[in-house]
Amino acid sequence: QVQLVESGGGSAQAGGSLRLSCAASGGTFSVLRMGWFRQGPGKERQFVAAISRNNGNTYYADSVKGRFTISRDNAKNTVSLQMDSLKSEDTAVYYCAADRRWVAVTRVAVTTEYEYWGQGTQVTVSS
Repeated sequence: QVQLVESGGGSAQAGGSLRLSCAASGGTFSVLRMGWFRQGPGKERQFVAAISRNNGNTYYADSVKGRFTISRDNAKNTVSLQMDSLKSEDTAVYYCAADRRWVAVTRVAVTTEYEYWGQGTQVTVSS
């Protein structure tokens, strides 16, 4: 059973930066496809970014492309999300997600393609 714990959430001004981290335990981290999702008030959970298990290919939602960067450290069993040029619309609870299965590129943004989820960390951006 894989367990995920997020950290690094908090408050920032618009235009500022935050860095989220997710620590994984209970499994072989290098075989996990990792993703970040977010859920704003009154909204459905939506895809933010993902990184593949093998070659480190990265995928981003259009809304964060060029501003957010996902990375992984297989030696430390962690995945991070560097968030720059923050906007008020980035305010949400951010969730780390993981799965062992290979999926087509068209499926990496789908919540049901992730078996394991963290508890979430709040990010609040004020304008």
